[in-house]
Amino acid sequence: MKQQETRLLNNDIEIRSIGEDEKRDVIVGYALRFNSWSEDLGGFIENIEPTALNDADLNNVVALINHDRNLVLGRSTSGTLKLEVDEFGLKYTIDPPNTTYARDLIESMKRGDISQSSFAFSLDYDDDSEHWEHDKERDIYKRTIKRFKSISDVSVVTVPAYSETQVVLAQRGLDEYKNELEKQITKRKMLIELDLI
Repeated sequence: MKQQETRLLNNDIEIRSIGEDEKRDVIVGYALRFNSWSEDLGGFIENIEPTALNDADLNNVVALINHDRNLVLGRSTSGTLKLEVDEFGLKYTIDPPNTTYARDLIESMKRGDISQSSFAFSLDYDDDSEHWEHDKERDIYKRTIKRFKSISDVSVVTVPAYSETQVVLAQRGLDEYKNELEKQITKRKMLIELDLI
């Protein structure tokens, strides 16, 4: 079953002018960054390994405003969204359409009112796609994304915050990890009581 999560990146997005004769604006930013711990996502923090995109499906990624599929800025299949994986993360360049909403977005970005990126993704949710551990010192769980299944959209977003619905799938993985830890602790206690270790 394909389940999707979204994440926000607090990172500046740029407007660049391109073209010799006829200048036009493009939007450039990073949808995700490698080796950078997120803020607290509701009891856990998250990090993305540099190899996480190696086998990810990036064939039909859409650039959106606020993940709204009615506000399309570009698409990888049409060439109006270019994606590049580099040492920092997943970089995107959007050649936006000449539409009212795109022009309004660019104006808001030039004013500094909108400057955040987000991306929507899915994992296979197997042992190879993510790793969980508990940081006892900070009393927080850490999730490392090792392998994405796909990236479905990159979005320019208005509000730099996560909603609870954005982390619900990851929360399930955290709950499974906690349950497995509890089972291991119970088993170890039982073996100690039986004087087997």
